[in-house]
Amino acid sequence: MTKKGKRKLFLGGVLVAAFVVWTVLIQTVDVKPVGQNGTDIGFATFNCWFHKWTGVHMTTYTITDWLGLLPLFICMIFGVIGLVQWVKRRSLVKVDYDLMILGAYYILVMFGYVIFEIIPINYRPILINGVVEASYPSSAVLLVLGVLPTLVEQMNRRTQNAVLKRSIMIFVVLFSAYMVIGRLISGVHWFTDIIGSIFLSMGLFYIYKAVVILMHKESE
Repeated sequence: MTKKGKRKLFLGGVLVAAFVVWTVLIQTVDVKPVGQNGTDIGFATFNCWFHKWTGVHMTTYTITDWLGLLPLFICMIFGVIGLVQWVKRRSLVKVDYDLMILGAYYILVMFGYVIFEIIPINYRPILINGVVEASYPSSAVLLVLGVLPTLVEQMNRRTQNAVLKRSIMIFVVLFSAYMVIGRLISGVHWFTDIIGSIFLSMGLFYIYKAVVILMHKESE
């Protein structure tokens, strides 16, 4: 693997490890039954302070909830591209290697999305439709930061149009920033939920990039 690939793999591993450590800390540091219906919350003092400071903004929550569908739409687009290649080339192994890796990566991100719904670490600071919901890590932030950067990566590979590539980059940066800040101040997550999502999503993305670089060298 090239030095660039090794650096990305190392950074990805460090971020995933940071997520694991962060998750353990959330379950052990300053844990108090201050959540809805007396649920335990890690880093309770800071989380409660930040939540009171920002308040609850359901309009922001609703907007970011709907915008959270964009990553799923992007997954579908690349899924269709891969399917078309499969049909036209009449062989799954002839589909572009980066699309194959991308598909496996999306499955991994979705697995991370589902597993923490099944195994809740923290619960939301407010009830959603009268129900106590899992909130760690923020699934919307996980999907946005896990999927949107792959749009930039794929556009850099599949087009030479500098204006288009720059426009996509600017859109992804602004959209991602809005989603992270929006979920943070909407009041439906604890501060630690957002940090956990950033660690996990960025860690998985850098590992994905390292695998793409490795496969690119092997295909030459």
